[in-house]
Amino acid sequence: MAQIKISANKVEKRFNPDTTNEVIAIEDVSLDIHEGEFVSLLGPSGCGKSTFLFMVGGFEMATAGTLSLNGAPIDGPSANRGIVFQEYLLFPWQVVSKNIAYGLQIAGVSKAEQDRRVAELISMIGLQGFENAYPESLSGGMKQRVAIARALAYDPEILLMDEPFGALDAQTRSRLINDLTRIHQSTHKTTLFVTHSVEEAILLSDRVALFSARPARIKEVFEIDLPHPRSVTDKNFVRYERLILKSLEEEVKK
Repeated sequence: MAQIKISANKVEKRFNPDTTNEVIAIEDVSLDIHEGEFVSLLGPSGCGKSTFLFMVGGFEMATAGTLSLNGAPIDGPSANRGIVFQEYLLFPWQVVSKNIAYGLQIAGVSKAEQDRRVAELISMIGLQGFENAYPESLSGGMKQRVAIARALAYDPEILLMDEPFGALDAQTRSRLINDLTRIHQSTHKTTLFVTHSVEEAILLSDRVALFSARPARIKEVFEIDLPHPRSVTDKNFVRYERLILKSLEEEVKK
């Protein structure tokens, strides 16, 4: 089995600890994610999925337990973790190629290497011909593809994605799911993906970790043993969907 990239051991996250406004967002979460895995976090709204992702990103610190990357404690953000948000967060004054190259430029990468890497990513996300387009001229799906390319530009070890398709229409979402599957199969990038969609999770993931209602614990982890490309009409896909929905609905009713 591949080595463990991310390890959470009895992780807890409290906001406003030791006050009357204390909120226990995450409690006793343990999860290992292996190199090259695509793992989705699923659970009721507000249960702590994004909080856990931000902790892996180093933007939030655990109040108890340990969270590590390659065996070393996560103590802050780093270029070894790329992140894609639901909002595209592109620079409106920069064209597509400049948006993608931003992290490389900050890191002092040579102009020749920037150009090579940007061209490679433009091809990967299928936006040839839009290198000099400004974000305002792009559709939502195109903007999100640029955001994914920007996160991949400096070749991070981990790709973190916080409901990246949540604001997209069904057709665009379907296209991007196919794109992301292809990108993951090409790069084998360890990916942690937060979603509220059972369908998205099954289409994309090697495993789906189902969080309980808050305070979040991992209720169940589902191994998705289906070949790619996956179809929502496949009988085995439907079987996984029923299993996960049943477990999720038990949490939503709490």
